[in-house]
Amino acid sequence: MNDMTEPLTNPEETRKERVDRELGELLQGLRVASTGVQVLFAFLLTLPFSSGFGKIDVTALWMFYVAVASAATASICLIAPAAQHRVLFRSQLKEVMLKRANRIGVVGGVALAVSMTFSTGLVVAVSAGSWPGALIAAGVAGLSAWLWFVQPLLSLHRAPREGTSGGHARPGADSGADFDGDATGAPPSTR
Repeated sequence: MNDMTEPLTNPEETRKERVDRELGELLQGLRVASTGVQVLFAFLLTLPFSSGFGKIDVTALWMFYVAVASAATASICLIAPAAQHRVLFRSQLKEVMLKRANRIGVVGGVALAVSMTFSTGLVVAVSAGSWPGALIAAGVAGLSAWLWFVQPLLSLHRAPREGTSGGHARPGADSGADFDGDATGAPPSTR
C-alpha cells in the first residue's frame, strides 16, 4: 500500500504562522505522550512496595531498573518542551524551541519505547516465564520501533525532495539550517 501523498502546504501561511502552528501541534502531541509515560512511571514506582517484588530474580530486577530509568528519561524529555516554552515565552525563539522540542521528543519516544518494552517483558516474565517475557518484549520493541521510527523515516526518505522532478520540498526539510537557527543566520527576532 502506498500512503505517500503530496506535502500539505499553505502558500498563504507566513513563516511565523507556520512555526506557531507547528509548535502548537508538537506540544499537543507531547502532551498526549507525556500523560501515558507518567502513568507507566507511576506504576513502576509502586512496584517495589508490592508484596511479591522481593521474589523476583536478578534478571527481572535489572529489567525493572531499565524500565524505571527509561520511564524517568521519557518523562523528562516529553515534559521538557512545555517547560522550555514557559521559560522562553515571548523571547522570539519559537523556531529554536520548535527544532529543539522535536529532537527532545524523539529522544523521549525512544526512552518510552525502551520502558514499555522492559515493563511488558518484566510483567510477562514474572507471570508466565522468561521465554514468553522475552518474546512479548521483542514484539513490543519491534512494533514500537516500526510504527514510531522506521515507518516515518521510510516515508521521509521516500518523500519528494526540493529540486527533484516532483519539485516539492520534503516535509520537515531544513535546507541546510543548523539545529537552532536558519540557513541565513538571521537573528531570531526576524524569523
